[in-house]
Amino acid sequence: MAEVILENVVKKYGDVVAVKNINLVVKDKEFAVLVGPSGCGKTTTLRMIAGLEEITEGKIYIDGKVVNDVPPKDRDIAMVFQNYALYPHMKVYDNMAFGLKIRGYSKKEIDQRVQEAAQILGITHLLNRYPKELSGGQRQRVAVGRAIVRKPKVFLFDEPLSNLDAKLRVQMRAELKKLHEKLQTTIIYVTHDQVEAMTMGDKICVMKDGMLLQVDEPIKLYDYPKNKFVAGFIGSPPMNFVTVDIQQENDSIYANEGSFKLKLPAKYKEQLVNYIGKKMILGIRPENMYDKLFYSGPIQEGSLITLTVDLVEPMGSEIYLHLTSGKNNFVLKADPHNTAKPNQIIEVVVNLDKIHLFDIDTEETII
Repeated sequence: MAEVILENVVKKYGDVVAVKNINLVVKDKEFAVLVGPSGCGKTTTLRMIAGLEEITEGKIYIDGKVVNDVPPKDRDIAMVFQNYALYPHMKVYDNMAFGLKIRGYSKKEIDQRVQEAAQILGITHLLNRYPKELSGGQRQRVAVGRAIVRKPKVFLFDEPLSNLDAKLRVQMRAELKKLHEKLQTTIIYVTHDQVEAMTMGDKICVMKDGMLLQVDEPIKLYDYPKNKFVAGFIGSPPMNFVTVDIQQENDSIYANEGSFKLKLPAKYKEQLVNYIGKKMILGIRPENMYDKLFYSGPIQEGSLITLTVDLVEPMGSEIYLHLTSGKNNFVLKADPHNTAKPNQIIEVVVNLDKIHLFDIDTEETII
């Protein structure tokens, strides 16, 4: 398989810069996920790697070779598209075999590869059917199978699960992850779904406005986001944000929102010394807030705030409490047996060791 390197890659459409100076290394056998909102440049980046879009500036290397001017068919990559792109007039077998036929492989080699891929994906019984006779999940497997038979150096996936229903999407996520472990290939995968990214990727590349904001392992992205955008994009439900004043009283530092005040741990004092008397953005994840009535852990000094229940959203294994304080809205992940009701005022415990603080101007993470 192969390492993929993007070196100062830029893509312009006239005066519009779609991809801005991206530098990225995807190691051999790595499962890298490009994730971000619609229009952030992730699919354009993938298409440049595939050779379907020309690069305006920079270099792309596959297996140590610059491929800027190499046609897509000669890059030794296989791409799986969002719409599956199957030939409707061909049976599954012929859809999977077509790319090998035009490359001149023998009938024996083609049959061996198609049968092997079909067995891996559990679609051997579908080989004589037409695409119109298949479900969405089966079509997706055929599209993946068509890529597998090529035995390429790099697999490229462009939002391949977005047309599937929620249950099948979860199932296919697991299957693609297992497939990667079995084939030990290099995979670059594009999605706008951060849950998909977190569950599948060895490495996650968060994009916004054509820029690569952070590249990291899933848990590091979650625990140590570089800025407010990454912090809010990774995690479900998203992180709660509120503007606070940083104040010092005696030897303690507080984050004062107006309707509530949190005492910040002493370990943050050094990082916050230049922010005393200034505003910052406070970030609290829904899973780091607890309804005091259903909380049995230790309560840190200055960690209690009073909030009003606005909406109760049962999710089965948990309940999302939508809370308000002044003009601010919060979501709290609660125990499924929580009994809070709309308009009820509750005391909430905040895990102060898990809070985040961002510079209000740059939105870069300070804590």
